[in-house]
Amino acid sequence: MKSGYKYLKETFEKHEKSYETPEWYRAIKYRKGRSIQRIDKPTKIYRARELGYKAKQGYIVVRARIRKGGMHKIRPKGGRKNRAMGVSKYTTGKNLQWVAEERAQKKFPNLEVLNSYKIYSDGKHHYYEVILVDPYHPVIKSDPKINWICAPSHKRRVNRGKTSAGKKSRGLYKKGWGSEKTRTSIKAKKSRRN
Repeated sequence: MKSGYKYLKETFEKHEKSYETPEWYRAIKYRKGRSIQRIDKPTKIYRARELGYKAKQGYIVVRARIRKGGMHKIRPKGGRKNRAMGVSKYTTGKNLQWVAEERAQKKFPNLEVLNSYKIYSDGKHHYYEVILVDPYHPVIKSDPKINWICAPSHKRRVNRGKTSAGKKSRGLYKKGWGSEKTRTSIKAKKSRRN
């Protein structure tokens, strides 16, 4: 027996971008909208639920649009050494999903970013839905499953790379050989305890 969420997931995994499909119409709506747009409910309800979303007061969903590609610079016209061109190998040091989360946080400074997921991408942009939580809302404060976000230690968690996208960009999901220097050192951890 499949659940309703399983069927929803299958429809999104088809990725039908052909003419006059629901995704085709949705893409037109995304392009016409703002770069950070608050929406009534999640597009991918099954994914939002997996990441902690609940259809109750205190939860807000925002659609964030962010440009694709790296940070390539225009090649200078004057003569340079190749190494002094300043064109290639320039990166943000963080993934675009994390940047989208930070922009959503900036737009809604009284909320905290819980998580985010990708919904669409075209030739120019990526589109993400960011789940935000109001840590001062009485419904959130009284819910034992989410009231951890009300603690002062979780303030501006997205700016410190505490979300899933941030942790991935920081390399914290790598384990074992080759990832020894991604986390803080033992000495640093000891000094933090004191």
